[in-house]
Amino acid sequence: MSFQWPEFLWLLAALPALVALYVYLLRRRKRFAVRYSSLALMREAMSGASWRRHVPPLFILAALAALIVAIARPSATMTLPSQHETVILAMDVSGSMRASDVEPNRLVAAQVAAKAFIADQPSHVRIGIVAFAGTATVAQAPTTNKDDLYAAIDRFQLQRATAIGSAIIVSLAVLFPDGGYDVASFSYAAEKRKPPPNFKPAPPGSYTSAVIILLTDGQRTTGPDSLMAARLAAERGVRIFTVGVGTPEGKIVGFDGWSMHVRLDEETLRAIADLTRGDYFYAGNAVDLKKIYQTMNSRLVMETKKTEIGAFFSAAAALLVLVAGLLSLAWFNRIL
Repeated sequence: MSFQWPEFLWLLAALPALVALYVYLLRRRKRFAVRYSSLALMREAMSGASWRRHVPPLFILAALAALIVAIARPSATMTLPSQHETVILAMDVSGSMRASDVEPNRLVAAQVAAKAFIADQPSHVRIGIVAFAGTATVAQAPTTNKDDLYAAIDRFQLQRATAIGSAIIVSLAVLFPDGGYDVASFSYAAEKRKPPPNFKPAPPGSYTSAVIILLTDGQRTTGPDSLMAARLAAERGVRIFTVGVGTPEGKIVGFDGWSMHVRLDEETLRAIADLTRGDYFYAGNAVDLKKIYQTMNSRLVMETKKTEIGAFFSAAAALLVLVAGLLSLAWFNRIL
């Protein structure tokens, strides 16, 4: 546990002084009772020797200690519900997704798994879908309507080429409409592109309101560089979880009279995930793919992160004061 304002912890040094003051008042009360021969006072003074007499003040002392710790703003690493509210599914619809190394083929397996993932999401999570091949388009703007999302997935049509970089940029444009993320403005040498005025890069993985899930066989054939696009996401703090569909040895597929050998490019997908502080998952078959989506669902719902916990100490202090008051009322017919 760490503290944002540790200097306030010095106030804990005053607690021993309060204990000393309490002991002094008890002794003074006994001397006063002995000096005056009132039976009532003597009885009250002698009752102070009971252990119950000291319990309420002990609770009050603990409450003060908890309040001082709360003022110091403590933080601890905890597993809490994630703040992610928007998920962008960027799905490959290029001709290579026709390959049947994932049965019945890569695209159908991806569609089935994507629907299962959507069905598992809480009702408040907005999900958007970006479909990409030679270009990338928004197949469905972020919405909580799951029927619209299913329909958008069912409308996928295979196309030529694979532009992974375009998919990432369009996904960022959906998340940041005013961020200037226009694919047309990105050239193959876009690494030298100047950032927008007054733009301050965020630490990678620090943006907790949205994530991008990129599902592809990982072979870019056109469009902006994939790693350059990943750096743009990293500058915004957006994590990209990549899912590799297919097998490393690949398969020969035919599309529009063309024949090509397609294989999984895991190196690129791992690099994209590493740059953005996301994770890479391998889907060798449809069963693996469904498990991966389930794993990502659990990662999106629960997240381990450093959280300020001063409210817990404040609540504990209030509870201790309440208990002290109730015990004093029950034992001595008065509140402290």
